[in-house]
Amino acid sequence: MSKRVVITGMGAVTPLGTGVEKFWEGIKANKLGISYIDMFDTANTGIKIAGIVRDFEESAYYDVKGCFDKKEAKRMDLFTKYAVVAAHEALEDAGTDFSDIDPYRAGVIVGSGIGGIDLTVNEHNKYLNKGTNRISVFYVPMMISNMAAGTISMKTGFRGANFDVTTACASGTHSIGEAFRKIKDGYLDVCLAGGTESTHEEFTFGGFANMKALTKSDDLERASVPFDKERSGFVLGEGSAVLVLEEYEHAKARGAKIYAEIAGYGATCDAYHMTSPMPTGEAAGMGMSLAMQEAGLKPSDIDYINAHGTSTGLNDKYETTAVKLAFGEEAYNVKINSTKSMIGHLLGAAGAVEAVVVAKSIQEGLIHKTVGYKVPDEECDLNYCTEGNIQQEVNAALSNSLGFGGHNATLCFKKVEV
Repeated sequence: MSKRVVITGMGAVTPLGTGVEKFWEGIKANKLGISYIDMFDTANTGIKIAGIVRDFEESAYYDVKGCFDKKEAKRMDLFTKYAVVAAHEALEDAGTDFSDIDPYRAGVIVGSGIGGIDLTVNEHNKYLNKGTNRISVFYVPMMISNMAAGTISMKTGFRGANFDVTTACASGTHSIGEAFRKIKDGYLDVCLAGGTESTHEEFTFGGFANMKALTKSDDLERASVPFDKERSGFVLGEGSAVLVLEEYEHAKARGAKIYAEIAGYGATCDAYHMTSPMPTGEAAGMGMSLAMQEAGLKPSDIDYINAHGTSTGLNDKYETTAVKLAFGEEAYNVKINSTKSMIGHLLGAAGAVEAVVVAKSIQEGLIHKTVGYKVPDEECDLNYCTEGNIQQEVNAALSNSLGFGGHNATLCFKKVEV
């Protein structure tokens, strides 16, 4: 018998602030979390703006049980630190350490698109300048993208399914979807799920810039403008979000606060191109349809879609096409927004952070504005919530993530029916 899966805790490290409440207050205020790059000279890449986490003070967590001390911090890449802090907040928010559950029925699934790429650059420079023997003995275990999930398990004692989903920009959403399935199908009772990413090096920005994926805009208000006709590429961001997914009956029995239910998950592949979405939108549209089908919902039941909405020419156009395929005439009735309009694209963490937004939207009955939008595009002609926040009850919502390689993932959220 299938189990119901609910969200009972959330943690976040974002360009709008560390902590879910700080992040959500910024979202409601339509604040921009993107800022000017100051980590390196931007002259070579021409990329001036990024979604940078500005308030993460790692020393603040040295004495926090469940995080890391100073010695441990030296052996963790920043993407892992972000995830550990987000997971700690999520468990604190859930109000339990789940010690009543068999540890083999408690899992961790936290994805990352690129893992420790900043560390790789630094260690490679050591190799070039000083030789092989100067590469850190901790380089490999710090760099590999599964280490965020592995480290969280060491901090929590969760011994169940533990892995890292790496599907580029869909990593966070796939991670939550796979955790949902583990609980729904009876393999786990609780799972920490999400995504994490750190992008501080000029090398990383150069790679994305050379493939023409990033905007070269130097206007903070017009750099990340999903669905706007003048969109010119995405703003590269970083951060992490981790959610506590819990089997409903267990959550109910302990009187847990429940944000929302995850009721459906669609995963498909374009099988089309390395970086471009499928022009017909067929596979992404099927992902949405599969998520709704599993949730037992039809398009008219969906109040809101948190779009992938990257602010690139092809993604926003083809995602619009995909929504029309999945929703038919209802596409013109559903509210759509892009959180990336405020924080940029957090790559493997994007879907997890956006899942936090959807859960809060359901909890508070608020759909945030797609910030920065000014110029309509005739090929993007749906309701992108461009006039301001919308106060309305959100009973059901989708969240889309579309990754390089053609990886599509959609989650379907519902307001909890007791």
